[in-house]
Formats: sequence, structure tokens, C-alpha cells
Amino acid sequence: MPVITFSSPKGGAGKTTAACLLGSMLAERGASVTMIDADPNLNVRDWAAQPGLPANLSVVSNVTEENIADEIEQAAARSAFVVVDLEGTASLMASYAISMSDLVVIPVQGSQLDAKQAARQMNLIKQAEKASRRPIPFAVLFTRTNPAIVPKTQKHIEKRFSELNIPVMQARLSDREAFRAIFSYGGTLQGLADKGVSNLNTAINNAAEFAGEVVQILRDARTQASKTETDPKVA
Repeated sequence: MPVITFSSPKGGAGKTTAACLLGSMLAERGASVTMIDADPNLNVRDWAAQPGLPANLSVVSNVTEENIADEIEQAAARSAFVVVDLEGTASLMASYAISMSDLVVIPVQGSQLDAKQAARQMNLIKQAEKASRRPIPFAVLFTRTNPAIVPKTQKHIEKRFSELNIPVMQARLSDREAFRAIFSYGGTLQGLADKGVSNLNTAINNAAEFAGEVVQILRDARTQASKTETDPKVA
């Protein structure tokens, strides 16, 4: 089953938030999901320990450099989706997880510092591709964006990514109270309906758009892989 890894060497890029939103949205749609918390901060574990977690979503947090490959393999055997939240540093653990991934999502805020760190992450993915001898799809995800205005700095970064043919997700995760609230109340966005969180429906739609695009990227990658296997000249 697909393994989606969230990885960024820069703290505060929105990596854990994006991972939890994806995992919970997939679970709300009825898919079985295993989330692997490989970040020493263990924020996914703490979120999952609160009320409201879907019964079809489980979290594994006893992850080490020695066992992460086994944990991912076991999770993929029992769940429709595996979502991995990696630590924010380049490490053997990160390399192992990336090498087993069907998609690596690189969260980036609209700043040059984040863009620079994203470039480092892409280099790590390229190294993992060489080690695993297969292409590893990845995409940049802009997070904590302003839903009304795109700042000039972000426009400049997006233009540069486009010039370099770096895949960037069409969905952007906006800076929304609901995305922070799930870590206070636990559970899913849908479970915040009675918590008085502002613009909840808009936040749910934003997260659903993001989850839908992830699923589509996985489908497209699988189709491309099938074509390549059928006709090696297709690349």
C-alpha cells in the first residue's frame, strides 16, 4: 500500500500538521491508515492520544533507525495508506524511510530560507533514488499560506520552482485556526464541529483538496510505473 512521507530539514514548515491532516482525511473517507511518528518531538503520538481519533487510524511511535524499515513494511501490509512524519534532520532514519516511499511531500512556507532547505531535501531524495535504484516521486507543498493574498516572495519562489521543473502541489494549506485546533482538542477537523472553531468548513475543504491531490499523484505515479514496465522506452 502507498507510503507517503513528510520530510523537511527545517523546523516549523508545517510537516506534522500536513501529515496529520492527510492521515485523518483519508481515515474519514473510510481508508485504513497507519501513521508512523518518526519525529523525536512525537507530536503525532500526542495528537493521537487525545479523544476523537478514527478507529481506522493507528499511530506507531516506537520508531528507531534500526526498526523503521520493518515498521513501514508491516504498516503497508495492514493498511491502505502509510503516512510517515520524519524528523527534521538528514539522517539514516530519514534515508531509509524516503527510500521506501511512494511519495515524499516537502512542506515549505513562502520564504527563501524554506526554499533553500527544500533544495537540500530534494538532494537527499535523489541520493535515496540512487540507493534504491528507482524513481521516488516527490512534491513541494506550500503551507501556512495566506488564502487571500500571495506575497511577492512566495510568487518568486513558485516561479523559480517552475523554471527548475520542480513539482509543486496545486493545493496549498492555508494558515487556519482549525489546523491548529486538532492538536488542542484531538481528533479530526470534522470532530471540531461543536468546538466553535472559525471557518471550519473552509478548512475541511482545504484539507480535502490537499488529500485528494495526494491520492491523484499516487495514481498518476502508479500509472506511469506500469507504462514503464510495459514499455521500457517510456520514461
